[in-house]
Amino acid sequence: MAAVFLVTLYEYSPLFYITVVFVCFLVTSGLVLGWFGLGVPVILRNSEETESSTRVLKKRMRQVKNPFGLEIPHPATASVTKGITLTPDCLEDCILTCYWGCSVQKLHEALQKHVYCFRIKTPQALEDALYSEYLYRQQYFIKKNDKEEKYCQLPEDAQVVNFGPVPRSRYPLIALLTLADEEDREIYDIISMVAVIHIPDESYRLSCRILYQYLLLAQGQYHDLKQLFMSASSTAPSSSDTSPGERSADRSLLEKAGLAEDEPELQEENSKDCVVCQNGTVNWVLLPCRHACLCDGCIKYFQQCPMCRQFVQESFPLCSKKEQDEDESTRI
Repeated sequence: MAAVFLVTLYEYSPLFYITVVFVCFLVTSGLVLGWFGLGVPVILRNSEETESSTRVLKKRMRQVKNPFGLEIPHPATASVTKGITLTPDCLEDCILTCYWGCSVQKLHEALQKHVYCFRIKTPQALEDALYSEYLYRQQYFIKKNDKEEKYCQLPEDAQVVNFGPVPRSRYPLIALLTLADEEDREIYDIISMVAVIHIPDESYRLSCRILYQYLLLAQGQYHDLKQLFMSASSTAPSSSDTSPGERSADRSLLEKAGLAEDEPELQEENSKDCVVCQNGTVNWVLLPCRHACLCDGCIKYFQQCPMCRQFVQESFPLCSKKEQDEDESTRI
């Protein structure tokens, strides 16, 4: 019956041709729009003369002054038994508090309490949030713009030579920087900084480094500072302090610990020029890959990072056009 109907429709009605064209249109539209789960690439024009058809979202930036700075001047000599040297660099009088063997779980619970319950403005506030889940505490008063090295070490009677196998329940060292003057806490948006520091021991010999840095804001947020990947490596401390063999060994240890990121290592360059035109100054950071490799002129032509080919979701400038002009005029 259905066959007779189709034959009759084919012989006596133009609706058959209209139906065929309509079905073909639906199938083609479904393939293009991905209704059937087929990944059909969309070809976009992208040349030096034409900009990309889809704009990359530019992240809104808010300038915030960070009063805290912390550096490890001699990472090669640091160990759990020998201690570690820290160099704070603060814009105001601050208090440096070091917590040895701090509980991983309690630290992250304390960061959540900063968001929902109370603000961690002082060392006592952090200790209350940690419920004293640490082995030893040291505290130093840091004067404004004082860059004197501070030596931190576990006491001998603690008898701690390692913190166990990975994954660990305790961080080797937590460094907390807080503002000493209560009036300064009303001025700055950032009221404290928490640095998670790895120190090598007998069971885990990964070189000393800062694993995480958290900036705690007075409004109740906290931000995890992440490293930017620059095309220039002349100022990178990792390439000058450690040999390639040590870096590869550290990378394998980080992967075992689950701390290694899947970011590709950038090739060493001698300048900070754009990786595309080799002429403009690098000014744009691409997210989420965090590669800083494009200038103001080239950023508008790319939807994918030229370094790792990852699609760019957001981007932000390192400095404004006004700041760039002021830097150029200063150089002249």
